[in-house]
Amino acid sequence: MADILKAYFAISPSSSRTEVSDVFNKIITASPFTFTPASRVELIQAIIQDLKNAGSKGKLTHKDAAQALLSIKTLGKDPAGSRHLASSSNLSTLLGFATTFRDKDDPEAASEALRTIANALLLIEEARSTFISKEVNGGETCILMLEKTTSPDYIFILSRILFLSTASGPAYIETIVDGKYHGRTIVDILGSKLDMMTNALRGSTPTAKEALTDLLKFLFNILLHYPKITDSEPQNADMSADDKVIGDFWSYKLDPMLPPLLRVFRDLPPMSPIPIAAPLTHVIHSLITIPVSPSLKPIWLGQPITSSGRNSLCNTPKSKSSESAPGSRSDSPTRMEKSPVSRSSTIDRALSVIAAAGRSLSRTSSPTSPTVAVEIDVLQRAYDLLEQGFSRYFPGDVDPDSLEVRQHHKEESALDTLDDVLSPLIVLITRLCIADEGSRVRLRQWIIPDDLDRSSPLEQRSDILGKCLRLLASVYHPRLKDAVGEMLYATCDHNATTLCALVGYGNVAGFLFNKGVLNAPPSLNSSSDHPVDSQDLDPITGIKAKPKENLPEMTDEEKEREMEKLFVLFDRLEKTGNLPPDQNPIRKAIQQQGQLGK
Repeated sequence: MADILKAYFAISPSSSRTEVSDVFNKIITASPFTFTPASRVELIQAIIQDLKNAGSKGKLTHKDAAQALLSIKTLGKDPAGSRHLASSSNLSTLLGFATTFRDKDDPEAASEALRTIANALLLIEEARSTFISKEVNGGETCILMLEKTTSPDYIFILSRILFLSTASGPAYIETIVDGKYHGRTIVDILGSKLDMMTNALRGSTPTAKEALTDLLKFLFNILLHYPKITDSEPQNADMSADDKVIGDFWSYKLDPMLPPLLRVFRDLPPMSPIPIAAPLTHVIHSLITIPVSPSLKPIWLGQPITSSGRNSLCNTPKSKSSESAPGSRSDSPTRMEKSPVSRSSTIDRALSVIAAAGRSLSRTSSPTSPTVAVEIDVLQRAYDLLEQGFSRYFPGDVDPDSLEVRQHHKEESALDTLDDVLSPLIVLITRLCIADEGSRVRLRQWIIPDDLDRSSPLEQRSDILGKCLRLLASVYHPRLKDAVGEMLYATCDHNATTLCALVGYGNVAGFLFNKGVLNAPPSLNSSSDHPVDSQDLDPITGIKAKPKENLPEMTDEEKEREMEKLFVLFDRLEKTGNLPPDQNPIRKAIQQQGQLGK
């Protein structure tokens, strides 16, 4: 430690660039235990001060900036160093370095300055409120930088800083959303950057994936918190302003975020070997915060809308044909169709909203609603991903609770559970089904088609229906279990009788019990307009009822032989002590017959 400090303080304006570079390399590669907290802070402050004085008379030049800032970042990875960097003066200085070196066309130095800030915000929570304070004004500065840049590396680190700035201080989000940045809103800026980074990712641009992921994290904070901290419009008449949960309140100011999110959802390239991973998971999390309301429903369904935000077909008579056309099993759900046009706690809240079957997701249309539809079949895309995910994690007819399934996923992802990975996608599908009759019909046809083979137990099937029914009995995947149940329930119009008729009461008894349906619902009558003739099905299993066999009448000799077998059996049980004499039915029958004879 003493040698490194001595070497740095020995640098003078006459030192060669090679000597300066060697000292910085020693700092960067030094062991974390090389410096004491005091020496670490001393060295950080010395480098910052020398960078401020960089120039013709200083010991450092602007050419040393990238290495110097990398050294500061390395020293700041320790809590003692980060705490020193978290002061308002040092955060302001680092932000100034980022702006200065960006303007001097030194992107590497500017990036290191921003990364140093991000590390400080990550390690020191109090630094986040300091960064967005009036003294530093870091939030607005970073948004202005984000608005100007097209570099994936800059977009990544700026989004990371803004995500951390809003993670522990959601009240600041209101200031961000209501502000103007070169005449644009944060919603406009994020929408354009999402499109830009999606195209960059499709073109295999380095760091585009990381940039898109952190953009979506920052956006999710806005979508999650802004409707709660403003006078947003309720999506459910039963909700009060004091009990705002995800999807129940919404602000029209956030409406323009839906089209770019849907474009990302549509255009993300396939991921292998894990089909549902970042940034796709972050897109899904963001989408489930947005209600499928009347003004946004045309965009969700890819339908044309007018400048007033209303469906251009809204004056036509409503019929099933005007809804999304039901899919058939001949149209494979694995083919993309184009229509005519904290995580776990968040999912828990989303599931609680979905579970309230009668809730309305509607709100009045806003004159500022987005006017451009996105050519995407959201339900088809989500179902395709669900099939891929189920095939990946629950191959064939495997038991979802098997040790093999849990170990395989743990090897792939030590952080996320299958509840975290798959539940948000199912919540998204369920929301679409609740809001749109056509989506309900299509999904029901995909999962439980009219021509479903019901000759064998449904819960043993290897298709998506079998996997869903097995998940309903799961112990290790509680949120996924609830999400699957709500999805199936939504496809059946929240009708327990319909659900039981389609899959059998035995397969959904536990789910219905938790819904408050304590007894088996009544069977559908024969005149009911329903795709399944329940009279031909076993009401418990949902498969074809087996006809009762008419056994031939036994002769007297056959009856006598059977009686003899029973007599021998019970006599043997009595002699071995397994059956008390007074409990032997054959002995009782003989005694009773003898008493009658007397």
